Amino acid sequence: MAEHQGSGQTDPTQAAAVDDAARALLSAWDAAREQATPRLSAPQLGALLAVERAEGINLRGLAGQLNMILSSASRLCDRLVAAGLVERAPGQADRREIALFLTPSSRALLEKLRTTRRSMLAAVLERMSPGGRAALLRGLSEFAAVSRTDSGESARTA
Repeated sequence: MAEHQGSGQTDPTQAAAVDDAARALLSAWDAAREQATPRLSAPQLGALLAVERAEGINLRGLAGQLNMILSSASRLCDRLVAAGLVERAPGQADRREIALFLTPSSRALLEKLRTTRRSMLAAVLERMSPGGRAALLRGLSEFAAVSRTDSGESARTA
């Protein structure tokens, strides 16, 4: 991996190919979301994933994670609570703050989403040659590692 870092040898067609591949991955992601969680909008799913990553997050933190204004995040949270997907509880550090937690049904929903998405991706991977599949997995692993390092992001993702 290190021998490629900073080599400056990236051809613009490589970035275009990754962009095209990302579009295909996002299409699979969206299809899985629609199949596994048809009643959830993309922002609602994003909120569930944000709460999952930071269990006990407060409303202000959720708004920041979703790049929303506080009132929009509050209305989104209200809908998730009404649907039985998020629970509110007093914050541990400040009892005046509200902490957000996933419910068992939202955990099951996210697991179903991941299972569906991985099944759809596996079907595509099965149609690839073994060499192509191995190269893709090596490349994606390195891409993810470099991306996390560059952004300071944690390894935990949806």
